[in-house]
Amino acid sequence: MKNLPQLACIVLVFIGCARTNPLQRDTEAASLHLGEVLLHDTAHTTSDGNPFVAPAGWSLSTSGGAAILTAPEGGSHIALVDAVAKDADAAVAAAWATYSAEAEWPLVRGSERPVRDGWEQIRGYRYDTALASEARTVSVQARRRGERWTVAIYDMADAVGDKRDAQIELVYGSLLPKGYRRETFAGRDAHELDSARLDALEQFVEDARQQFGVPGIALGIVQNNNVVLAKGFGVRALGRPEKVDADTKFMIASNTKALTTLMLAKLIDAGAFSWETPATEVLSEFALGDAETTREVRMRHLVCACTGLPRQDLEWIFESDGATPDSVLRTLATMRPTSRFGELYQYSNTIVAAAGFAGGRSFQPQAELGAAYDAAMQALVFDPLAMTSTTFDFDQAQSGNYAAPHAQRFDGQTVRAEMDFNYSAIPSRPDGGAWSTVNDLLRYVQMELSNGLRDDGSRYIREDPLVARRKQQVSRGVDQGYGLGLKIDRTSGALLIHHGGSTLGFISDVLWLPEHNVGAVILTNEDNGSVSLRSLFRRRFLEVLFDGEPRAVANLPIQSRRKKESIAGGREGLVVPVDQKIGANLAARYRSRELGEIVVSQTGATTWFDFGMWKSEMASRTQSDGRSYLVTVSPGLLGFAFLVTERESKRSLVLRDAQHDYEFVESR
Repeated sequence: MKNLPQLACIVLVFIGCARTNPLQRDTEAASLHLGEVLLHDTAHTTSDGNPFVAPAGWSLSTSGGAAILTAPEGGSHIALVDAVAKDADAAVAAAWATYSAEAEWPLVRGSERPVRDGWEQIRGYRYDTALASEARTVSVQARRRGERWTVAIYDMADAVGDKRDAQIELVYGSLLPKGYRRETFAGRDAHELDSARLDALEQFVEDARQQFGVPGIALGIVQNNNVVLAKGFGVRALGRPEKVDADTKFMIASNTKALTTLMLAKLIDAGAFSWETPATEVLSEFALGDAETTREVRMRHLVCACTGLPRQDLEWIFESDGATPDSVLRTLATMRPTSRFGELYQYSNTIVAAAGFAGGRSFQPQAELGAAYDAAMQALVFDPLAMTSTTFDFDQAQSGNYAAPHAQRFDGQTVRAEMDFNYSAIPSRPDGGAWSTVNDLLRYVQMELSNGLRDDGSRYIREDPLVARRKQQVSRGVDQGYGLGLKIDRTSGALLIHHGGSTLGFISDVLWLPEHNVGAVILTNEDNGSVSLRSLFRRRFLEVLFDGEPRAVANLPIQSRRKKESIAGGREGLVVPVDQKIGANLAARYRSRELGEIVVSQTGATTWFDFGMWKSEMASRTQSDGRSYLVTVSPGLLGFAFLVTERESKRSLVLRDAQHDYEFVESR
């Protein structure tokens, strides 16, 4: 569906990166360092000679040995400071003194991070910015090589950080120790996955499942046109004995996007349109927030994450009750790009939904948008690839052999979660509403690896429209990009095509190496630890294929411990049930123009917010600036944080994502 864990970026109050009103911030750090504006991504070094890449459009200056990068919007910085210190804490203190002696953010916590890229130790720090005068995140990462430290200070307005995430990843991903050469698998042949190598992968998955507390995992691997592994680990649902296997159905969330673009490629193969056809020629009602931008959008722009549209996920999350494909399209008309086409990677779910509905319209012009999309996917993708268990029908999916969603309670316990939230995927299902199995998805991966051939050798699709989906449309950081519903990763030296999926209670990943004829599918029924498990598995897969450094194995316990610390930290300051003084002053109903209605109710001492299709138990939190928030704490919904305030003598609640504010005002 929608990559739900990224919603943690929407609701950072809960996890400790506090959010406040966007007033003018006036500190020394905010007005620092107007340096040279870079016309291109440019290689530079820190004072010790550690290389990094400074992004195009940013300014770069030095001050007291610190390399200061300032975002084009101004007032948002990354500072890179080298230091000799006895430990990470001392290195960070020295870096702060160099960057901004007057910036005294209270420390929330520090924790060890997984090591990578030649650094021997990495420690991260998060700070409480509640007393700042704008929505801002401040964090620090201290990296050690030998006796020397390089400290990266992140001091960024949240709107800027969200918009420029790929450029920020470019800085951090390119920061290497002087003289270090990143491990590369370029030029190596992938090993045959014999029983010993498969055993190593299975053992890693089971160890990770246990350390992250994931109830069930399904794993499949294909190599040289043969399925070499397809099995399950753990159970479909906690408290029940049924085991996961390769035919267990999981929600695959945003892995639906690649299947949607495959359907579009099939229509292109049939001559219905091209990737360069204007979107309005295929779907006449398609419209963004201004007519000029709408006219510029081609079919490929709908699925490239390159049009500059920011996330507006809260609008489908909170207005899903009664939503339809038509209403999803109308939401697009409220959206405007915040960067130029192709300039920045910005991930938008809603515009991908429009792509799927456009394909459906082309396939069945007279049908309702959702029905036409479903018919196109069935006829052009699921049936010809024998994906017999893959479906958008939630009732069908949740029968027989299927996995139940699981998530963590606010106390850290993993429990079975309610499905209500996931039904919000149905109106916009082209971007994330499918259910599938490992066996079905392996058939899809085999077709991708064979560049359009089925298992029996017959041609399913011409190579050109299929492979066009793997052409990079926009950068996502160092040697990473986004194609058409697919992510492109060259960081290991071996081309990796993949996409993840995240929604309440389910995490998935589908990946393949086209140059080595090997791929994998991993599906899980838990949505917290599985995020880390997914990325660690991707690394372990490469290690086993190419005899790489065993970093995934070494980093597994570090990442598991960090997850536990993060969960515990998120509970700090939460009051469950809601503080009586706050709860007593709540209105019975609130309404937002964009996000609809909240109905407030009490069950004993428990406060509930009902959003229509789904609801959550609430907790309260009072920040260091005295402001109070109400925070969703039902399993899988941890962290939607509503600022309690007033407007024109009416009680109101304010919910923020990185680039938008939404106000709910009391109503009758």
